[in-house]
Amino acid sequence: MNDPGVKAPSIKDLRSVRRRAVTKSQQDWVQEELLPVGRQLPLVLRPAMDEVDLVSWAGDNRPAIEPRLLSYGAILFRGFGIGSAGELENLVAAISGGLMGYEDRSSPRSLVSGNIYTSTDHPSDQNIALHNENSYSFTWPLKIFFFGLLPATSGGETTIADSRRVYQRLDPEIRERFHRRRLMYVRNFGDGLGLSWQTAFQTEDPVVVEEFCRNADIQVEWKSGSRLRTRQVRPAVARHPRLGEPVWFNQAHLFHISGLAPEVRSELLAAFAEEDLPSNVYYGDGSPIEETALEAIRSAYDEETVAFPWQQGDVLMLDNMLVAHGRAPFEGPRKIVVGMSEPFSLRELWAGEGG
Repeated sequence: MNDPGVKAPSIKDLRSVRRRAVTKSQQDWVQEELLPVGRQLPLVLRPAMDEVDLVSWAGDNRPAIEPRLLSYGAILFRGFGIGSAGELENLVAAISGGLMGYEDRSSPRSLVSGNIYTSTDHPSDQNIALHNENSYSFTWPLKIFFFGLLPATSGGETTIADSRRVYQRLDPEIRERFHRRRLMYVRNFGDGLGLSWQTAFQTEDPVVVEEFCRNADIQVEWKSGSRLRTRQVRPAVARHPRLGEPVWFNQAHLFHISGLAPEVRSELLAAFAEEDLPSNVYYGDGSPIEETALEAIRSAYDEETVAFPWQQGDVLMLDNMLVAHGRAPFEGPRKIVVGMSEPFSLRELWAGEGG
């Protein structure tokens, strides 16, 4: 699955470190390996000597880290002693510049510091399906970083999957149909379930919401009682801007009501008309998506899922278009925080694809 045009330099060629001077004869100061999970991701980088400062090292060796991320899609930095959200901010800045805010929200998060957030604040007994962050939005991060402040007592793995392999595993007829017809995400705010529009758009002002949606190609419909319905048509398949490879890049299986537990689905349909559900997804023309297709998509994700236990201080860096992420249920306290960087938009995607 590695792109033949991307040549990843040997980690032995990465020679600079600040907190400890390293001579050219001490080239083996960072080790690389794969976890014993039977898949080619994530690539694991570990220090091979004491006092390697990850932030300084990453800043000095950013040109060599990038092709490895493009090759593997995921890099796990383990054993470097990262201990705070502030250090994660510095690491993101060293590798890819400033952090993004979390706009056009679809899941609950809590701000930790700066633009570092908690991972999705869903109940611990629930699985979070694999997805590419903000793939339903007009703008999304090209990179996303997860930091293990406090691993769970049991479970709580961050699951990942190669979006290229998910695309290839799907029936070509499903891929072509979704690519041609695209997707329409429909969301309803203010009915007592899900996020409020004030939280989703981080404002109390409807005029600000309308301006954001106009710029993000989102249709706005205000309902009685200051309730809001939005519709946004987005691609289901995209080509990676650096590699040109097709990736499965959408959240159809996550937004669709068939992804809910049967009892929850029944309760929602008893309480709401389908057009008033907190969230749902259709083909781009508004016609329903076949549940058989959605089950095939979920099966493809299941086949490609990689999970590994967190260790305290781990930092997982993902190319958000190459690798999807999710979360397993867990027990006990757990704190994984997230930073996102390198905003990329549909406008840039279309320009690159000639659309």
